[in-house]
Amino acid sequence: MSDPTPRAASRRVLRVAIVAADPVRRAGLTAIVADAGHAVSEDAHDADVELSDGAISGGGLPAVILGGADATAAGILPRYAPPEQIYAALCAVAAGLTVRSAETPQPVFDAFPEPEQNLLTPREVEVLAAIGNGLSNKAVARQLGISQHTVKFHVESLLRKLGAASRAEAVHKGLRHRLIEM
Repeated sequence: MSDPTPRAASRRVLRVAIVAADPVRRAGLTAIVADAGHAVSEDAHDADVELSDGAISGGGLPAVILGGADATAAGILPRYAPPEQIYAALCAVAAGLTVRSAETPQPVFDAFPEPEQNLLTPREVEVLAAIGNGLSNKAVARQLGISQHTVKFHVESLLRKLGAASRAEAVHKGLRHRLIEM
């Protein structure tokens, strides 16, 4: 079986501070770091990078978090990422890069809303909510006291601003971005 971690003679050995509340998990992460040819640093002040099981310690080191969603961390991986992924993330973060896995959980609240959220007018949000309730343009017009032509204009504007190809996709995006509730 081949070694998944490339070991070049000129490769820099990283000093890694490990943060894990569970001693068994800490031992497992220590083994991953050691198998990759890096050193585990007991003192965070002497470390190059932090590997954390859940949350960063706040020591100011570039950190790789396993199973966390801290947007301030340089690296975020799934809780049970394979050793080669952890190895690659530690090297990347130590080099000043940001690492995100495709499987990384997204924070419940975005720190900065996506641009389209700021572009919708209050009337467009009302129209989006109404079509989310299954109403036709005619029914939306009746409910909001506007013409069908105006509803059609708002729907076209919603589709464009949300980057949606259909009314259903616009509703889906509206729900996902918490613009409307069902």
